[in-house]
Amino acid sequence: MIQKLLIANRGEIALRILRACKEMGIKTVAVHSKIDRDLKHVRLADESVCIGPNPSPESYLNIPALISAMEITDSTAVHPGYGFLAENADFAEQVQKSGFTFIGPDADVIRLMGDKVSAIAAMKRAGVPTVPGSDGPLPEHKETCLRIGRDVGYPVIIKAAAGGGGRGMRVVHEEEELIQSIAITKAEAKAAFGDDTVYMEKFLQNPRHVEIQVMSDGQGGAIHLGDRDCSLQRRHQKVLEEAPAPGIPDDVRAEVQQSCVNACIEIGYRGAGTFEFLYEDGRFYFIEMNTRIQVEHPVTEMVTGVDLIKEQIRVCCGEPLSLSQEDIVIKGHSFEARINAEDPKSFLPSPGRVSNFHPPGGLGVRVDSHLYSGYLVPPNYDSMIAKLITYGDTREEALLRMRSALDEMIVDGIKTNIPLQQELARDRAFAEGGVNIHYLEKKLGLS
Repeated sequence: MIQKLLIANRGEIALRILRACKEMGIKTVAVHSKIDRDLKHVRLADESVCIGPNPSPESYLNIPALISAMEITDSTAVHPGYGFLAENADFAEQVQKSGFTFIGPDADVIRLMGDKVSAIAAMKRAGVPTVPGSDGPLPEHKETCLRIGRDVGYPVIIKAAAGGGGRGMRVVHEEEELIQSIAITKAEAKAAFGDDTVYMEKFLQNPRHVEIQVMSDGQGGAIHLGDRDCSLQRRHQKVLEEAPAPGIPDDVRAEVQQSCVNACIEIGYRGAGTFEFLYEDGRFYFIEMNTRIQVEHPVTEMVTGVDLIKEQIRVCCGEPLSLSQEDIVIKGHSFEARINAEDPKSFLPSPGRVSNFHPPGGLGVRVDSHLYSGYLVPPNYDSMIAKLITYGDTREEALLRMRSALDEMIVDGIKTNIPLQQELARDRAFAEGGVNIHYLEKKLGLS
């Protein structure tokens, strides 16, 4: 096992990684930008290194600075968390070439799954259900694109192969719009990702967003740890998640979960990963794989009792999986509410000093947060400041605990989306389970 790990991230996920390392007896190094010197994990780490100014490209996205920080602190591994460089194949490659351990899959696997076209092709070979589409990049030939559109059936969606996070996609409802929409999406993709490759898929009109958590050791061992429903989204950003996904037939669930395990073995995957699907009319359709730990991983931990960060570190350091599929028993239900420093009506960021922070508590309540009273929330980074997680023996009990915990949570000095989360936790349709990915935007009057 490694002796010292550098945490190449900030905020709550950096603290989450640090806590796992402490329990494993691994020394930690916290890197930070100048404005982040007072982050909680920086104070708690064994060592800390300032890697640059506040903008991300000069600090958390600065690969040479991170490699140098590993060298001067004698770190032997790096955990990228999520966001920033977590799914950057060049970073993973440079870490490994420099003789360090990357807590994640190999660079070639990150590249494979980071390109949506190659990822879909790989999933088809592995037997994972996919959305009907173009079977590869769209050609320049207009008549061929029109033929593919007719074969798939309208509406269709044009997606950037290098896209993600809701960017680089355009819905086309009529054949007359197709060619122009392809041209616009290609131009946007080139500007945003430096790659104008696009492909076409059938546009599912009222799907849910359901994902499968996997863990694989790259040595032929792979398991799934159940699923999550992440359908409450605003502009493709998840707001409130739960595990397991409600209302899915057991046989349908088991089949797609096993296909994800098979795919991990097929592509030689190592580490924690998530297969994301659209689910509609009893069928799953693969959309992408996240080759990292997810923001919403705590709900899976609550219903399985497995520490995903610890297991991720173990397998990425060369150990075989410590768990078999038979060890994974889904018990109870869990919700996670993302708490953001933002105006709950306008969704504009609300940086500033937290004058008073009181996290909720009690049986079945967990708070993952780097906040403390007096902490200054900077304007430079993502607005998420906490994750509130609840657990119950039943979905109803877990939801009731979420309502109570949200009412108890206090964050003074800045605006947060707690009022929105309180409203969602009491929403009748959500309480019944199975709302689709458009529900929240329609509720907010955004669509």
